[in-house]
Amino acid sequence: MSQTFVRILTASSVEVLALKNALQAENIIPVIKDESHSARLAGFGFSHDQQQVFVHQDELDKANRILKTLYEQGV
Repeated sequence: MSQTFVRILTASSVEVLALKNALQAENIIPVIKDESHSARLAGFGFSHDQQQVFVHQDELDKANRILKTLYEQGV
């Protein structure tokens, strides 16, 4: 069985945290990818603060509705 995840957002850690909390409140567990953190750990000193949020394909529609609602509220 294939686990297919889809990226729904690339944004600052603050925006990602807000989305993560909203998704988890609806029982959606996102995968957060933070390349800058990985680069720092490897000693590359990456400084941009961008993270990516992925959700399982089966939860994509619901996650997109949550994301849209957050941005309409000005998050």
